[in-house]
Amino acid sequence: MFILEKIKKMSDRKVRVRFAPSPTGPLHIGGVRTALYNYLFARKHGGDFIFRIEDTDSNRFVEGAEEYILESFRWLGVEFDEGVTFGGEHGPYRQSERREIYKKYVKLLLDSGKAYIAFDTPAELDEKRAAIENFQYDASTRMQMRNSLTLTPEEVDELIKSGHQYVVRFKIEPGQKVVVNDLIRGVVTIDSSILDDKVLYKSADELPTYHLANIVDDHLMEVSHVIRGEEWLPSAPLHVLLYRAFGWEDTMPQFAHLSLLLKPEGNGKLSKRDGDRLGFPVFPLEWHDPKSGAVSSGFRESGYLPEAVINFLALLGWNPGDDVELMSMDDLIAKFDLVKCSKAGARFDYKKMIWFNHEYILRTPDSEIAQMFMPIVEAHGVEVEMSLLEKIVSLMKGRVNFVHELWDACSFYFIAPTEYDEKTRKKRWKEDSAQKMSELVTLLESLDDFSIENQDACVHKWIEEKGYSMGEIMNAFRLALVGEGKGPQMFDISGLIGKEETLARLHRAISVLG
Repeated sequence: MFILEKIKKMSDRKVRVRFAPSPTGPLHIGGVRTALYNYLFARKHGGDFIFRIEDTDSNRFVEGAEEYILESFRWLGVEFDEGVTFGGEHGPYRQSERREIYKKYVKLLLDSGKAYIAFDTPAELDEKRAAIENFQYDASTRMQMRNSLTLTPEEVDELIKSGHQYVVRFKIEPGQKVVVNDLIRGVVTIDSSILDDKVLYKSADELPTYHLANIVDDHLMEVSHVIRGEEWLPSAPLHVLLYRAFGWEDTMPQFAHLSLLLKPEGNGKLSKRDGDRLGFPVFPLEWHDPKSGAVSSGFRESGYLPEAVINFLALLGWNPGDDVELMSMDDLIAKFDLVKCSKAGARFDYKKMIWFNHEYILRTPDSEIAQMFMPIVEAHGVEVEMSLLEKIVSLMKGRVNFVHELWDACSFYFIAPTEYDEKTRKKRWKEDSAQKMSELVTLLESLDDFSIENQDACVHKWIEEKGYSMGEIMNAFRLALVGEGKGPQMFDISGLIGKEETLARLHRAISVLG
C-alpha cells in the first residue's frame, strides 16, 4: 500500500525535466535527441523544461560551446522554460556558480557519516591497483587506504590545514538492494556490493563531481523525471543511494534511459568518424574548434531543414504505434509516450534523413524555399524577382533533396547554355532538327500571347498539322533552351524565361548545332 501511495504521489507532481549538457565542444546529435524527448515529454504533460550547464570539470571547458548549444536549439525550435539565459526561480543554473550550495550538502553527508574524506594520491591509487587485481575503492578496500576512516580526526585536520588536496567519497554499504524503476527498461535491481565509493567532491577546484551535483540540482530544482542516455544507466543505482542518504526518497525523480544511437551499419555507437566516413553531419550546426581550427559539418549548413531533423530524430528510438512518418512538432507532442521508446539501439539511417528533408522541402511553402534559395542565386551574380523565383521553386523543388541543389537543377532558367551536352546532342539533335527549330521560331515569333497555355496549344497544333514526332520536337527544343536533357515541361521553361529569351536560345542552338 505504501508503494502504491508513493507512486501516486510522484505521479501527482508537476512534470519538470532538464537538459544539462557540458560546454566541452559541439553538441552531438544523440544529445539533441535526448533534449528533444525531454521537450516533447514536458510539453505533452504541461510541464517545464530546464536548461542547465554542467561545467564542474573546468579542465574540459571549451570557449563558445555554451552559445553553440543554445543556438542549436534556437534553430531546431526546441524551447526552454527556465535555465541559463532564460532565468527562473531555481538558479543559478550553471553548476560552477553553485559551489557554496554543493558544499552544504557535502557537509551533510560527512556529518552523518555517509561520506568520508580521502587523501590518497594518484601514485598511491596506482600502486594499489597494481597490487590488487580489479581494485575498487569500496567497503573491502577503504580501510587499507589513507582517508578519514583510517586516520584520526587530528590527522585529518592537520592534512587539510597543511593544504593537502583531498576528495570526498560516498560511503556505500555493501549488501543493500538497490531498485531502479526505469520507465523504459522496467525494474532494474542490483546489489550495492558491486558499486565503488564514488568521488563526490574535489578540494582542488572546490567543485562536486557529476554524481553529487546532479542529485542536488535535480532535488532543488524539483525535477520530476530524468530522461537521459543509456550510457548513464550504470550510475542510476548510485543516484538512488544518494537520494536515500539525503532522505529525499519521496521526491526522487522517475528515471528513463534512452537507447543508443547506432552507426548506420548498426554495429556500435554513432560517432563523428562515421559521419566523416559516409558524408553526413553528426552535429546540429557547423563547429569551428577554437583550439585546432578544425571545422566539422552541421545539419543546418549542410542544407537540412530543422523540421526534418526533428521529425527524423524523434523516430530514432520511439514509435507512436502507427504508420505515420511525417509529423509536425505539435503532432509529436500529442503522440509522445516514453513507454513506446525502444530498449534496443536505433540505427542512424542517414539516407532516411535525406528522404525526410526532401519531404519537408515539398511541404514548405514556395515563398519560404525561395527566400532560402535567393542568396544562392545572388551569389552566382543573378538578379531575379522574388515572384519569379517562387514560380521556379514551385516547378523544381520536387526534384531536389536540399535547397542548395536547386541551382544545379534549374540554373538554366537564369543563364542561357553556352555549351550543349554531347551525349544528349547525339541522341536528340537530328539532321533536320535545325530546320524544324527554325519553323518553331517562326511560330513562336507570331504569338502575341506567350502564356504557357497558349504556347502549348499552338505548338501541339503545329506538330500535328505537320505530322512531326512530338518527341523529336520537344527533345530538340529542350536541348536548345537547357543545354541538356533535363528540366520540367518545356512550356514551363519557355513561359518563365519569356519570349525574347526563348527565341534567342533557339537561334543560338540552330547556329551552333547546325
